[in-house]
Amino acid sequence: MNRSMTLVPEPTGAAINGGRRRLHVAVVTETWPPEVNGVAMTIHRMVDGLRTHHDVSLIRIRQGNTDTGITLDGVDTLLLRGMPLPRYSELRMGLPCTGLLKRRWRRERPDVVHIVTEGPLGWSAVLAARALNIPVVSDFHTNFHQYTAHYGLGLLMPVALRYLRALHNRTRLTLVPTRALAVELECQGFLRLEVLERGIDTDLFHPRHRRADLREAWGAGVDDPVMLMVSRVAPEKNLPLALRAYERAREQVPGVRMVVVGDGPARKAFATAHPDVHFAGMQTGAPLAEHYASADIFLFPSLSETFGNVTLEAMASGLAVVAFDYAAAREHIVDGRNGRTVACSDDDSFIRAATELAAGRAQAARLAAAARTTTLELDWSRICRRYEDILHEMCPEPAGG
Repeated sequence: MNRSMTLVPEPTGAAINGGRRRLHVAVVTETWPPEVNGVAMTIHRMVDGLRTHHDVSLIRIRQGNTDTGITLDGVDTLLLRGMPLPRYSELRMGLPCTGLLKRRWRRERPDVVHIVTEGPLGWSAVLAARALNIPVVSDFHTNFHQYTAHYGLGLLMPVALRYLRALHNRTRLTLVPTRALAVELECQGFLRLEVLERGIDTDLFHPRHRRADLREAWGAGVDDPVMLMVSRVAPEKNLPLALRAYERAREQVPGVRMVVVGDGPARKAFATAHPDVHFAGMQTGAPLAEHYASADIFLFPSLSETFGNVTLEAMASGLAVVAFDYAAAREHIVDGRNGRTVACSDDDSFIRAATELAAGRAQAARLAAAARTTTLELDWSRICRRYEDILHEMCPEPAGG
């Protein structure tokens, strides 16, 4: 394997910190719970796993005037001003603040800086850390360069890609969630890539949270299959394909129902155009888990993800997943064994697979059970230990230590 792209080895020590020294880790991010997205959820898990054995300072953007965010004991948090993200006005990105970060890190020097998001705040953190010779690790979480095509800005895609490549190649290591993404980015000139998988909370996302009354509210009988999509309702998520699959399935199975969980700029238009689809809005925590477990078939038509945490959430909840063969689905689904995957952009095959599952309850149940079993191996504690190993590799023991 090319040395610029490596896989993280499994930890060998039994203890989470392996007797190694305590680190000061500065985490820089423009997203954090209660914001609902895979990046916020993932970094919250990472910080939560790290704080027991290390000192963590969190530098993030204040999302609105009333934002206090979810706090973690022992994590020092610095909230900074932001500005609305173009085309995502409900979200905010950071402002340049290189000088502020330099002053802060001169006073309290971290052993390593972890940059989660690539906005102006992330760039500032790269510049400040490099000026002070502090090791920097970055994450590649979101295909922002691909999003430009979905918002009529396709000509800016090469510019966005150059921006991302320049940022990440200035860090000592870039973490990516899948092997396929690592290969893709390496072909585009990204250096020093390392795979760090995502985990899943198999206790929260569990088939036992299935609710008959929720299904009844959706108009689904005991034997009626329910298709589910959990996503931001926005152009890049490819919701029209999921709706086409639902319409085709309904031709064969009139009792099939469709539920969409999530919010976004396109929700109102889709809800108006598809009154037979239940748009449940944003759901989090236990209600989200209940929505998953109360459905039967999960549709994931997006082709703009770096991972797609919702795929694992659906699998853990005991759903039969239909997805394109990339991101989380490529990593964790074997077609016909624990879900259905089809070639990327093969819309007809996607629709056909979804329809077959709606018409074949036994097949859907078999795949759903196998999907649940698959996720039991993806425990977050293992992922967090691997994350800690990476940070220690960036911070060699001091001479004479």
